[in-house]
Amino acid sequence: MGPGPPDHQPAQISRRYSDFERLHRNLQRQFRGPMAAISFPRKRLRRNFTAETIARRSRAFEQFLGHLQAVPELRHAPDLHDFFVLPELRRAQSLTCTGLYREALALWANAWQLQTQLGTPSGPDRPLLTLAGLAVCHQELEDPGEARACSEKALQLLGDKRPHPFLAPFLEAHVRLSWRLGLDKRQTEAQLQSLQEAGLTPIPPPSLKELLIKEVLD
Repeated sequence: MGPGPPDHQPAQISRRYSDFERLHRNLQRQFRGPMAAISFPRKRLRRNFTAETIARRSRAFEQFLGHLQAVPELRHAPDLHDFFVLPELRRAQSLTCTGLYREALALWANAWQLQTQLGTPSGPDRPLLTLAGLAVCHQELEDPGEARACSEKALQLLGDKRPHPFLAPFLEAHVRLSWRLGLDKRQTEAQLQSLQEAGLTPIPPPSLKELLIKEVLD
């Protein structure tokens, strides 16, 4: 089983009206032409919180986001990607750093699903951070098989990107988890040793958890 939830489970987000307003304002400033044809759901003055009103509001914002994603210029806009992914990553990071691994795992998995569906216009670093979070949480929750699968996926994304700061920690995690599971670790062990002999990573390398704690999400 690969990292994150199965593909048939849709990712979920929860945002405030002000978050949508900020997204709309930022995109209007950057993409005046394409945004001219996209209407923004109005905020009602009356505080009506009936289930029907909330459902109608949710559908309106789903349509708004759908219209944004239907426009190629907007689909890959960093602001749109941040709107979907960044709050999840920040909450997941905070929960992981405080040891609430089960709660964090659900957020990391949702963030991974969002990135899988959206693509990664900003490069591989956020998916790598997400896989690090998944690996750490699975390991802390005594699921070394899933933790190893996340490390393996990250190493596939990294390829031979030297000296990427995530490479040695993922190699070290993969070696350790493979040993624990009784699986072949010779290839990743040789890669890690090569990095260390070249002076490209300290001995021992930082752990994935240390990377998560130090990473600044902005």
